[in-house]
Amino acid sequence: MPLSNTELEYFDHNVLRLPAEKRKEYHAQVDNLVSELKKRITDKSELKVTKVVKAGSFAKYTILRKVDDYPTDIDVVFYITGVNEDSKSYEKLCNRIYELLLEIYPTKKVEDFEIQRRAATVVFVKSGLSVDIVPVLQDSSKPDHGWQLDIKTGEKNLTCAPCHIQFVRNRKDKDKHFRTLVRLAKRWKHFHDLPGLKSFHIELIMAHLVDTEGPAENIEKRFREFLLYIAQTRLKKRIDFPENSGKTEVSFSDPVVIIDPVTPENNVASRITKDEQELIGAAAEAAWEAATYASVKNSDDVWKEIFGGRFKIRD
Repeated sequence: MPLSNTELEYFDHNVLRLPAEKRKEYHAQVDNLVSELKKRITDKSELKVTKVVKAGSFAKYTILRKVDDYPTDIDVVFYITGVNEDSKSYEKLCNRIYELLLEIYPTKKVEDFEIQRRAATVVFVKSGLSVDIVPVLQDSSKPDHGWQLDIKTGEKNLTCAPCHIQFVRNRKDKDKHFRTLVRLAKRWKHFHDLPGLKSFHIELIMAHLVDTEGPAENIEKRFREFLLYIAQTRLKKRIDFPENSGKTEVSFSDPVVIIDPVTPENNVASRITKDEQELIGAAAEAAWEAATYASVKNSDDVWKEIFGGRFKIRD
């Protein structure tokens, strides 16, 4: 017997979704960081922070509460002017942000800070919160848009944090179960520690199903369709969105191609390797087979093989 929407919503609301009080705590923590960092970035420099946007899954309401050893991630996008659009300048900016974070939190351990390829990260051990400070070099002609650079490869991509938030909001308006389905898929991904597959990829694959199959009436059925799509395509099929219609189509040679709905020149799945692609496809196939069996046999134990031991659908 398949799980009802009520049962899966219970699991989502009571185990997966970030509680309102925790969300309020994270907002306060991030607001304090933003206030301090913004002042320090612009102090005695030609840099200007034109706007700050809380982005990523936190802003899209698809974030998971802290479960197991996975931290809760929040992306904070700093739109900055006064920086040359080259990888050296961008790397220098990331290093400067890293140094300023050390100044703001002098009692924290150095290992709580990290410079990534497109961001600087600080981890708050007590709350389990990990904050990615993402500097974006603002496009003067489109204030919501800006350039991100990869300090390792020098690759430059145009992005728009508010546009990505609106993209998910639009899919949620089409499908009231969209965010629940994304959180279910993210929990599956985290529990099985799948390499290469990011939260943003999951949001976009689920959005593609909304665009092609319509809104989900049954949560369990759509979740199985999500797994089956990955299992059957092995993510070899290019994914585009209606938002890209009428724009110049760019070809990519990467194993997985998922086009950014904001910037069609950007393949957001370009870092997924061929080996990771195979692992993700095989994991989805195994999960789809398990979910199909669990649906027929009404087996909570098999669902726990997909979502982990904290899976529960009732008090």
